[in-house]
Formats: sequence, structure tokens, C-alpha cells
Amino acid sequence: MSDIIRRDPRAEWIARNRLHPLHAAMQPNLQSWMGPNGVLRKNVHGVGFIGPNGIKRIDRSGAQQGGATKRSASVAVQLPLHQVPAPAFYVCVVPDMVGGRLSSHDRDLLGLAHQLAGADGAVLAVVFGESKETTFATAGVDRLLFLDSDGYAPEQRVLGLRAVDNQFSPRHWLLPDSRNGGGELGRRFAASLGERPATRVWQVKDGTCIGRAGAGLQDVAQPLPRLILAAAECAEPVSETRHEAVTVQLSTAVVDCLPRIEDLGAVEVDPAAIPMAEAEFIVSGGNGVKNWELFHRATAALGATEGASRVAVDDGFMGRDRQVGASGTWVTARVYVAVGISGAIQHLQGIGACDKVVAINLDPGCDMIKRADLSVIGDGAAILEALIVAVDNWRQSTLTPALSLRVKGF
Repeated sequence: MSDIIRRDPRAEWIARNRLHPLHAAMQPNLQSWMGPNGVLRKNVHGVGFIGPNGIKRIDRSGAQQGGATKRSASVAVQLPLHQVPAPAFYVCVVPDMVGGRLSSHDRDLLGLAHQLAGADGAVLAVVFGESKETTFATAGVDRLLFLDSDGYAPEQRVLGLRAVDNQFSPRHWLLPDSRNGGGELGRRFAASLGERPATRVWQVKDGTCIGRAGAGLQDVAQPLPRLILAAAECAEPVSETRHEAVTVQLSTAVVDCLPRIEDLGAVEVDPAAIPMAEAEFIVSGGNGVKNWELFHRATAALGATEGASRVAVDDGFMGRDRQVGASGTWVTARVYVAVGISGAIQHLQGIGACDKVVAINLDPGCDMIKRADLSVIGDGAAILEALIVAVDNWRQSTLTPALSLRVKGF
């Protein structure tokens, strides 16, 4: 019986499925192979390859030991530094900065700006309000300018952009054509400059930009203008270089204007009423959730939008409109918490655009744990109970000083 070769159907299926997270690990590490023309080719990057100078390639990373590939801790890679000491021109980018951080749309915009700037230009990012972002350098920002802004003040922001335009005279202005403020601000700024912008641009090439028109059913090509309102995935984000992100200041103060729009503050919205594709914070439950009443209480305490895996939807615990995945809704949440979800390939595809993924599961070897940025190994019910207690304690600690001040001033 020991001479019988046994197949592993699951390993063969993963090796054929290029979208599976373990696809690369299932590929055979060939040292040599025969090409289509009958020429024997050798893997010059393989361990043990002897180069033309007689030097044998040795693996010092510890990733391969005894001929078997093993998982190892990721090694921090120092990206090459891109410096522009004396920029010939500037390409200004005004990111949305939803929640004080760069979104995937903002990073696509910085990638497009890096293409337009080339080797001689510099990318100048203009950030309004408070910023929590710490990765401006790896996102492709050469110069960074912070401008004060409180709440919804598009008129004051336009005056700030006019001051930046007068001082730096950028060759191009790039703003996200989004519903988070970039589309409106870009059109207001274009009207203030008296220039016609290119809207919903998804490709820029050879001095020509292509944008969507006709309810997204047609493409319109036009010469590249100075003001561009770009759509998501307009370019590849910067990933191979790090930039200086030097902070600059305006030479003159921005003149305050008398606002014609009064900001009454944020309006409280029911998280259950937010469409899944637009939700910023999603907590999804899967087959591992046994107490759904506790799951609903935890989601309400966190103020998150509820989601579910296909198994939970098929079992009737959640509605079909709450299903996350390739067969449900593709989500782009900034924080996605998966409770009791093992991580089927369809589900992993649906959360591919999420910024931060938190996995709560009992199985440390499931695919969702491998995909997650933060993993919590333990019972989901106990962890949800602890989250509810932690949120209640935090709210009481923040409300107690306000109540004491109110009593003193009564």
C-alpha cells in the first residue's frame, strides 16, 4: 500500500485557481524545464543555482529549509527613495481624506499624478482639516500642504485652492470625482478659475484623457486639460517607491470669506439603512455565529452595518441584500470585521477592496485569518460580549466629564 500514489484533489484545485490565496504556494518550484522550442531553461533565481562566476545561490531568508517551502515572517522591504530637490513644475492633488485617511480612490489619484509629474515634476498633496494618515510617503506624495478647514465649507476651501494656485502654479490639478466632496469641490474650483474640467476621467495617455459620459455608457476623449476630476481606478497606485512628503507652507494667509452655507453638523444615520457598497464599517457574521441576537447587539453597539456570508444568508439568519461576496455585494469598507467566517474564495473576492480586515475565528488556519490584517483567535460570542462591555465603558467615560460640567454650570 505504501507504493500507491495518492492524489490531493483540494491541492490540485487550488493550483488551478489563480484567485485562491494559496495558489502561489501550490506551484511547483522548478529548477529547469523544457521550453516550447526544445531549449532547456534554468531558474536563475532558484536555490542552488550556480551562476557564470561559479557562485552558488544560497537562501538566507529561512523561507526554504530542507527543500520544503514554509511560511515565514514578512521582512520589511526598504523601497527606493524618490527625491525631487528642485521641481520643474507641480501636479496638485486634493484627496478626499475620508475619516482623515487616504482612500483607495485617493491612492489611484496619486498614482495618476505621479505619471503626469514624471521625473522632473513633484506631486503636491493639499489636505484639508485633521489628518490621521501616516503613509503619505509610500503613497507618492513629494510635497504636503495642510490647510485648516472645519466641517462643510466649500467656499473657504475654494479660496484655499486659489491661494495654492497663485503660489505654486501647478501644471495640473487632480481631484477625485466622488460623492465624498471631491466632485463638488472640483466643479466649484473650476467655476472659480473659469476653466472647463475633464470629469469622470478613467484613463490618461499621450496628452489625451478619456472620461465616462452618457450615464456611463459612452467614452469621451479630449485633450488633457489643467483640471482633472478622475474616477476610481484611473491609474495604478504608487507601490514601488517612497517619496519625501516634505511639508510646505503658503507664503500668504488664506483670506476668510463670509460663508453663505451654514454647517449644522453631521446627521446621525441608521447603519442598517446604509447600502452595503457604501458602508465604511461592516461587521459580518458567518457559520461560526451561534448567537445571532448577541451579534445584532454587538453590531448596534459598534455602530456598524451588518453583513453576512452566503451560508448565513442561505440558513435564513440574514437577508439576501446583506450577503457579502462575489455572489452578493462587493464592499469597499475601511474596516471589515468577519465573525465566524472561514473565508471562501467568493467572500474573499467581495472584500478585496477593504482597507482593514479583522477576523474573529476559532480556526487559526482558515483563509480569512490569512487575509486579515488583525486576527483574533477565540470564541466569537465571548469576544462580542467583551466588545459590548468595552464600548459601553468608553461611552460612559466620555459622557461623565460632559455631565459634570453641565451640573456645575446649572
